[in-house]
Amino acid sequence: MRDFPSCSGENGVQTADSPSPNAGKTAQNLVICIYRCRIRGKTCLITVTWTKSLMGQCVTVGVDDSRLCKVEIKPWLFTKRKGSKNLCNISVLWDLSSAKFGSGPEPLGGFYVCVVADKEMTLLLGDMRREAFKKTNAAPSSSLGAVIIAKREHVFGKRTFETKARFSNDGKTHDLVIDCDVSVSDPCLVVRVDGKVSMKVKRVHWKFRGNDTMVVDRVSVEVLWDVHSWFFGVPSSPGHAVFMFRTCQQPVEKTWSLAQVPTSSKSQSVGFSLVLYAWKNE
Repeated sequence: MRDFPSCSGENGVQTADSPSPNAGKTAQNLVICIYRCRIRGKTCLITVTWTKSLMGQCVTVGVDDSRLCKVEIKPWLFTKRKGSKNLCNISVLWDLSSAKFGSGPEPLGGFYVCVVADKEMTLLLGDMRREAFKKTNAAPSSSLGAVIIAKREHVFGKRTFETKARFSNDGKTHDLVIDCDVSVSDPCLVVRVDGKVSMKVKRVHWKFRGNDTMVVDRVSVEVLWDVHSWFFGVPSSPGHAVFMFRTCQQPVEKTWSLAQVPTSSKSQSVGFSLVLYAWKNE
């Protein structure tokens, strides 16, 4: 399965190899988010990876090419669900003791994970903002703060695949649903944003690869899809489809290549990229 280019241009690198069609559902349950921020006057990228397996949840935080910490949340009692770690005067603090999880690897609420540099709150995730500032005694970032620029996620379903996304820094978080019934004679691909149809592709079994554009929060969002494996894969292992939703202020080449996200702080790309690997449950 071939993936898509993002807004990163020549400064991007492959985020990961495409999953094997034989890979199990548990091993693929992950979400990777990349945030652009400023630390000590320099632009940096913070990568937060959430994973879920039979052994529990795990979150990994890294700045540029350095992994700062890895926190595992086991289902048994004496798991360290809150703590901190310091590396090169950059601190990662977390409190997941009251975190509420759904079917995905990311917590739904009751938590915070933050990165503090030079007593400034560089990145803050979760709904326990007051507790995070009280624990760290950090000041709000003097810059614009961290901005999410890329997200990669594995989603599962029989017909519909759901996630959440925000396509502009000042926009709201939207419910994003992909709907495609491959069992009918004339299937179509439908993308809904907050319950409203934003894009529809008819005869998708003949248009199994393509791109289109929809508008969200007055922002033009390009959608690329590859659902070839859903229709022409091995019946015992149908594989996964790949979708990309991206916002770019500069035109990018519409070619089929490895999915890329910016991993260099020197990248000047503007926009947001969401890559979804959609696995069908039989």
